[in-house]
Amino acid sequence: IPDDELLDAAVAGKLHEPAVLERQVKRMLADSRSNALVTNFASQWLHLRNLDSMTPDMRLFPDFDDNLRQAFREETELFFDSILREDRSALDLLHANYTFVNERLAKHYGIPHVYGSRFRRIELDDASGRGGLLRQASILMVTSYATRTSPVIRGKFVLDNLLGVPPPPPLPDVPALKDNTVDGNLTVRRRLAEHRSNAVCASCHNLMDPLGLSMEKFDAIGRRRSDEAGVQIDASGGLPDGSRFEDVAGLEKALLARPEIFVGTLTEKLLTYALGRGVEYYDAPAIRAIVRDSRAHEYRVSSLVLGIVNSAPFQMRMSR
Repeated sequence: IPDDELLDAAVAGKLHEPAVLERQVKRMLADSRSNALVTNFASQWLHLRNLDSMTPDMRLFPDFDDNLRQAFREETELFFDSILREDRSALDLLHANYTFVNERLAKHYGIPHVYGSRFRRIELDDASGRGGLLRQASILMVTSYATRTSPVIRGKFVLDNLLGVPPPPPLPDVPALKDNTVDGNLTVRRRLAEHRSNAVCASCHNLMDPLGLSMEKFDAIGRRRSDEAGVQIDASGGLPDGSRFEDVAGLEKALLARPEIFVGTLTEKLLTYALGRGVEYYDAPAIRAIVRDSRAHEYRVSSLVLGIVNSAPFQMRMSR
């Protein structure tokens, strides 16, 4: 519900003035009522709602419980909220030197000297292995199975939600990857290589697998690891354009090297949320313009939201 200041500006016809509109957008993003962007938009975009239905195998992950599940969600929501409130660059979602933890989550991450159930912001160093969405347990768990990681699901998540190029659905006659179809002692990487030997499977898996495999040094509940069943993990990966990199840090660098791709995808997701419909081909020029204009503002979230508010798709929706 608009507050008095916003209503007064609207009644006075001042919202068409760029400076006034920008001030109001920044004010609303900083207001606690913008929490809907966290609880609704972020939950949809990052699949946080799926956390409630995820049940890791207790034989393999006996320390997992509902408190940890809720901590996973809380970390990501607080992190996304901080990006909004502080009007940080959208690129900080991919790589940041801080996060939010309580004692339970800090212990899970191997971060010392955090006590109590209250979440607090902590600074991270390289040794922590954390920082950014792709290293948060919420994302790592919703892209895994109950018993193991899934480079396929993780790769699809990156393609769809960060790169904006969702892979096509699998053909109906393509068999799923099953743990018992090949030697059970093989690593996930080796099992996927066997799966890709089917030319029909390879067309999509060659896009998804290299992205997801770069995240293999995190297990199905987001813990860091260096080996799988005693075998040293190979976390090398690659982008659909053929460029190669090493582990999740390399993936982050590759994404940050082409910021307009990630920012364009985020803008598309935000526009979808704002319009209440999927984006169409005729929305593409508006999305490109928003991304282009936001570059001068370091891709700050406010510049994306302001661009959406000023865009033709949003203005046409509001005029109906």
